[in-house]
Amino acid sequence: MLERVHEIPGVLLDAEEYLDDFWPRYRTVDGVVWKLQRVQAFPAAAPVSEDDWRRSLGLVGEGPARPFPGRRVRVVERPVTSYLRWEMHLLALRTPPAEQVRVLDAAEVSDLEGRRRLPELVVLGTAVMYEVTYDSAGVHSGARRIDALDVVDACRGELEKLFALGEDLRDYYEREIAPGTTA
Repeated sequence: MLERVHEIPGVLLDAEEYLDDFWPRYRTVDGVVWKLQRVQAFPAAAPVSEDDWRRSLGLVGEGPARPFPGRRVRVVERPVTSYLRWEMHLLALRTPPAEQVRVLDAAEVSDLEGRRRLPELVVLGTAVMYEVTYDSAGVHSGARRIDALDVVDACRGELEKLFALGEDLRDYYEREIAPGTTA
């Protein structure tokens, strides 16, 4: 189902509409908040150049407390981009962790990716899912809200399976990210 999300009917929301729709639902979530992240870099991302680690790490702060569990599946390609190095630092240095994060090598999802990469998804409990969208330049443009409960349920089940296959973020970080970091 994950590989077909882009074909599922949904409500198209621009970036502002997405946030207006997302936050009220987020505050009343009825279960786990799931994220599937596949994009490897963003054009307007935080300062993540290899030469600017001190500044980049200075941006890492405590995440907001969550009244419900969060789980993230992060797909990573090699070589790891500067953006992903920064993101991994952000996620690994949060204390306490705002969510459980598991990392999958892109090869582990290749069977799900025919002509398209897996989508960027946010699933809020059991009620709604957003396919986060980007324009041709890679800039966030909004989302498609999918309300079909059978689709939300099927995607949540597939995310649970991917999560179980993934490696714990801290183990991945210590092995793949921390040794290459300059500070």
